[in-house]
Amino acid sequence: MTRPRAAFARMTGLRWMALAAALVLGACSSVEKPKPTPLEPLSGRIAGKQVWRASVGKPMPGMAVAVLGDRFLLASADGRLTSLDIGTGAVRSQVSVGAALSAGVGSDGRHAAVVTQNNELVVLDGQREIWRTRLNSRIVTAPLVAGERVFVQAVDRSVLAFDVFDGRRLWTVGRSGEALSLAQPGVLMAYRNTLLVGMGPRLLALDPLTGALRADTTIGSPRGTNEVERLADLVGPAARSGEVVCARAFQVAVTCLNAERNAVLWSRAQGGFEGLAIDTEFVAGADATDRISVWRRTSGDVAWTSDRLRYRGLTAPLSVGSTLVFGDSEGLLHVFSNDRGDPLLRLSTDGSAIVAPLVRSGLTVLAVTRSGNAFAFRPE
Repeated sequence: MTRPRAAFARMTGLRWMALAAALVLGACSSVEKPKPTPLEPLSGRIAGKQVWRASVGKPMPGMAVAVLGDRFLLASADGRLTSLDIGTGAVRSQVSVGAALSAGVGSDGRHAAVVTQNNELVVLDGQREIWRTRLNSRIVTAPLVAGERVFVQAVDRSVLAFDVFDGRRLWTVGRSGEALSLAQPGVLMAYRNTLLVGMGPRLLALDPLTGALRADTTIGSPRGTNEVERLADLVGPAARSGEVVCARAFQVAVTCLNAERNAVLWSRAQGGFEGLAIDTEFVAGADATDRISVWRRTSGDVAWTSDRLRYRGLTAPLSVGSTLVFGDSEGLLHVFSNDRGDPLLRLSTDGSAIVAPLVRSGLTVLAVTRSGNAFAFRPE
C-alpha cells in the first residue's frame, strides 16, 4: 500500500471500523513503502528566491491558508490565528481562540471562522470573538465565510449554514447512502451565487440562502466489492478557472465541468487523493504514486506526464503564471513549465514536509511546513 496518509475517518458501525483498520494495517505491514525517486541535478532555468520566512506555529492536519488582499491568514493547531503581510512577512495581527483546532481558517476579509477539536465553531470579527457554537460532528475542512454566512462541512460531508453576525443556524443539508467518508478536507467553495459541495462522489450546487439543491453532478463512479474500495469522496482543493471547475474523486477520477451549465466537460481515470490546479489552458494533478499528469482544459487530452517525483509525497499543485509548482515531503518546491513539463527550478524550505496546499498572491507563493514555518517565494 503506498502512502496511507489519506486514511478513512468514519463508518456507521464499530464492525466496519474494525474491518477498515484491519485492511489498512494488514496492507501496510506486508508491503514496503517505495523509496522516493532520486532527484536529478537541476540548474535553475528560471530565477526564483525566498523573500521571507515566518514562524506560524504547529500546523494541524488539513491546514488551509486564506489569501485576503495584502495578507495571508493562517491558523495553527494550538488555536492561534496569524495574519502576515504578503510583501514582507511581518505579523499584522495575532489572536488566540483558546483551544486546539481541527481544521484550517476561513475568512471573507472581515470575519474569520475556525473549528476546535471540541467541535466548537468560533467566529471572529477582526480580532474579537463574536460567537461560538457546538457542532455535532468533527470538522476537518476549513469553514467558508461568504455572503454574510459561515458554511461548515462535517467529516460525514453534511453541510451547515450559520448567520455570520449572530450564529443562528440557517439550514443543514445531510449526506445519505454512504457509510464511509475521508478524514481529509473536502470540496466546499463558492461559485458566483452558488455553493458547491462535495458529497461522496457527487458535486452538489446549493442555494446558499436556503440550502435548496440546484444541481447534482457525479464526478466519479465508485468501484469495488466493499465500502473501502468504493470510497470516492471528492477531495479538496478543487480548482476553478472562469466557468470551469475541476475536482478529484478519491482513487477514481479527475473530472471537469462547466459550473454555469452543470455539465461535465470530461473525466479521466486517475487514482489519487490530493487536489488539483487549473489555468486557462491546463489542469494538473498527481496520482497516489506522485506521477504527475497534465490535461488540456478544454478537451481532457493529456498534455504531458512525468515520473520525476514519484513517491515524494507531493502536495496539490499550484499554477503560477506559465509554471506549475508542487511541494513535497522533504520541504522542496518543484517548478515545471506548465505546457511541456520541463523542470525549471527547485527551492528549499526547512527540510520538513509541506503540509498545506500551496497558495499565491500574484507571483508570491506561500508554503507551510510541518515544522511550523511559512516560506514566501517568488519565481521569476
